[in-house]
Amino acid sequence: MPASPIRKLVPYSEDAKKKGIKVYHLNIGQPDIETPRQILDAVRHADFKVLEYSHSAGNESYRKKLVEYYKRVGIDVSYDQIIITTGGSEAILFGMMACLDAGDEIIIPEPFYANYNGFAVEAGVTVKPITSSIETGFALPPIEDFEKAITPKTKAIVLCNPNNPTGYLYSSAEMEILKQIVLKHNLYLFADEAYREFCYSGVHTSAMHLTGIDDNVILMDTISKRYSACGGRIGAFVTKNKKVLDTVMKFAQARLSPPSYAQILGEAAVDLPANYFDTTKAEYKKRRDTIVKRLNAMPGVFCPNPGGAFYAMAKLPVDDADEFCQWLLDSFSYKKQTVMLAPASGFYSTLGLGKDEVRLAYVLNTDAINSAMDCLEKALEEYASRSQFL
Repeated sequence: MPASPIRKLVPYSEDAKKKGIKVYHLNIGQPDIETPRQILDAVRHADFKVLEYSHSAGNESYRKKLVEYYKRVGIDVSYDQIIITTGGSEAILFGMMACLDAGDEIIIPEPFYANYNGFAVEAGVTVKPITSSIETGFALPPIEDFEKAITPKTKAIVLCNPNNPTGYLYSSAEMEILKQIVLKHNLYLFADEAYREFCYSGVHTSAMHLTGIDDNVILMDTISKRYSACGGRIGAFVTKNKKVLDTVMKFAQARLSPPSYAQILGEAAVDLPANYFDTTKAEYKKRRDTIVKRLNAMPGVFCPNPGGAFYAMAKLPVDDADEFCQWLLDSFSYKKQTVMLAPASGFYSTLGLGKDEVRLAYVLNTDAINSAMDCLEKALEEYASRSQFL
């Protein structure tokens, strides 16, 4: 089981805090935007005498409410095509375990969400990466690269759109390319759309907007980022493929039921005002613009402008980002402050890639981001000077 590149430096962060150093956490996608009061109040005011199991597929009332939500984003599904999961994580794991046998292969453009590796290990699945490049802003690799990677054991392609960790927003043309590959080779398309609402430079094309591949598309979703409710651990597995749904239900029954309180929260979230996402999206865009501008102003740093989500990937003038990120926490501080980043090597499956890259989550307010960038700028200067004498 691989260690999480997002969390593996936590002990060093804890030690830094014990020394009185303030740590700016840009390593993890934990938004500082408050969870909407209306949905927390729905939980606070829940009135029942027994906290009982829900249906293994989730409360019917919540699934019917989600049908309303999906209709607003142009996705036409019925409540019995939705299975509520314990976070988006369980939806991804259920998909791998239901649609692939041990030893089968799954194709993922890299860099990719690091936990896909962990879920693949749990499911006995082999990840076949196809590399995208920071120079192109992490656009979809050429169709030829997919064709070369496909073998008789290939059963699925995973796409996170908008992407974590790159922030890349796949276009409708790129989604159509994937559709053609899926049809030609009869593959599943696993669509992780956790950041659907946060698109800044284009329109989101869902895998479920694609026509003619209803049985191939598996949508994996979550409320975590959408409503700043990461601790709720509520996701959704959505597909029109009845056979897949029947198989996933066996896994859902084995874990009994998803969290009850968070289902109440998720159901209330569908009734938030229509302008809720306008406000949060504008805030994330402001943060994106701030962090990208600051990064690209630093000598030797390159950061493509992400089209969605709330992550940016940056190339740094360092030989080993893992070592640098640890050094930031155990040996560096500026005005009793430092910054915590996620080394990018953990988001690549191909050994040796991403050694000079980091992922930054712009989940803090702009003042905090500017302070974190002040730290990073000073750190890079000091690290370069230190390296000259090693």
